[in-house]
Amino acid sequence: MTSETPDTTPTPTPAPAVQPFGLRPAPSASAPRDPRPGISAVTTDELKAWLVAQGQPAYRARQVADAAWGHKATGFDDVRTLPGDLRAALDEAFRFDTMTETEVRVTDGGLTEKAIHRLSDGLVIESVLMHYPARDDARERHTLCISSQAGCAVGCPFCATGELGMERDLETAEIVDQVRHAARRLAVDGKHLTNIVFMGMGEPLLNLDRVLESIGILNDPTRFGLGARHITVSTSGVVPGIERLTALGPQFGLAISLHAARNPLRDVLVPLNRRWPVEEVVAAARAHTQATGRRVTYEATMIAGINDTDADADAMADLLRGELAHVNLIPMNQVAHTPWTGTPIPQVVRFAARLGAAGVTATIRQNRGTEIGAACGQLAAEAAGRPAPIVVQRRRERLEAQSAAALRGERSEEPAPAGVGEKAP
Repeated sequence: MTSETPDTTPTPTPAPAVQPFGLRPAPSASAPRDPRPGISAVTTDELKAWLVAQGQPAYRARQVADAAWGHKATGFDDVRTLPGDLRAALDEAFRFDTMTETEVRVTDGGLTEKAIHRLSDGLVIESVLMHYPARDDARERHTLCISSQAGCAVGCPFCATGELGMERDLETAEIVDQVRHAARRLAVDGKHLTNIVFMGMGEPLLNLDRVLESIGILNDPTRFGLGARHITVSTSGVVPGIERLTALGPQFGLAISLHAARNPLRDVLVPLNRRWPVEEVVAAARAHTQATGRRVTYEATMIAGINDTDADADAMADLLRGELAHVNLIPMNQVAHTPWTGTPIPQVVRFAARLGAAGVTATIRQNRGTEIGAACGQLAAEAAGRPAPIVVQRRRERLEAQSAAALRGERSEEPAPAGVGEKAP
């Protein structure tokens, strides 16, 4: 899980382990999803047609929409502008909220709120709300990092979501309702979301149709109404998805989870690189910039002794020199199943300076929510239950062997993760 604004503040010492979540036990893994559509993804025309079929005037669609996006109602029964029998009928046909439970943890003196959401089939996803107070050179901002999948198929080994594996794509309403939850919390204090980043659980470009639908809803002035330039979509390098975005010519931002510029190492850190090597990813990002005029952000999680050397900085500089690009560097959050640790801040500063000297702008980003496990997937992994110690040990041993081979310059012979090698439609 990543924050939106660069910062060179050192990572605070983690607090003692927090108590387990108070969410009710998950239903059986075979529990079916609630078949009712989420109201946040129902179009105005669809809602009007449903109302007319119920013998209701079409104008009530506006009343329902106002309640859904007004940040006060938490269910149809709160919409007192509607007659009781209609409220009951709406509740039978639609879900006002696709999250059956939500628990929020707050840290960083109230600046970071990590939410874990339970879905109707028992799966859990995460979102993180980050507050940035006004400074001399910047206005107050409230950025939400949201998930696009339950779990992830890419399997980056430094990411706790990879520990969970892939469960399923999120529905459009399940993506949007993460935003509605955060907006309701902010509205209590008279504040509003200023930025949304698709940098949570999952690979957004492997669920691209629903991600695009959710962006359309969030951008719609009659619904959430957030400007496209305040929305960023991140990808680990799904080249066909980037090409599809380029063809659409969107105004929202594009971020690339780069992590390493050398293919042997990126094969290990971003297994999707075995399907689309880093040069192809950067070429696709370059075409996106040429078509949209927008700068691409490259993210690099810094891992001590793995991807933070001078050689790695030089390789990244060679890869990105001349691009309309910016690099964000962030020390790795500790993840149970890896043998690695985050790069110390002085070494990250050295890495950033080496990039800058080569003409590639870079900044260091502050870790947020380390006391509550705010790295992507950490709390969902906690809620799902930690893997057995022997499983963790085997993963660590495999990563040690793979990273050692990569540092010798050996390309991985393993295939790309299942489900990520197909070209997007």
